[in-house]
Amino acid sequence: MDTAMLLWIGGLYNLAFLLFHDFFWKIFNWKDDLKKLTPINRAIMQVLNLMLIFVLLIFAYVSFFHVQEMQTTDLGKTMTIFIALFWGIRAILQLVFFSRVKLVSYILFVIFVIGFLMYFIPWLGSR
Repeated sequence: MDTAMLLWIGGLYNLAFLLFHDFFWKIFNWKDDLKKLTPINRAIMQVLNLMLIFVLLIFAYVSFFHVQEMQTTDLGKTMTIFIALFWGIRAILQLVFFSRVKLVSYILFVIFVIGFLMYFIPWLGSR
């Protein structure tokens, strides 16, 4: 599989996580569960999730519409490695913070490592 295709698939990957995060309110019953937090912590949780949705939209956009730049320009290569690091760090944090839910945690760890590789391999190939 060529690196341009990996980046395009990475765009789909980011869109999938964008949709997943968009449904957090419903999936995790945030309407009720967030009421247990202080108003400031409730707001922080929601704002962080909304901003993460925006970041994932940016990742998807550049992966669909700036594949050539991601492989050839310094700024594009920088963006590519930072997206790879985002998913690599997310994989590590999965094990650190969610290890008590073993099977699901390990499945998500593998999914996040795949996200890392979808951007790391093109970055490595562009060097």
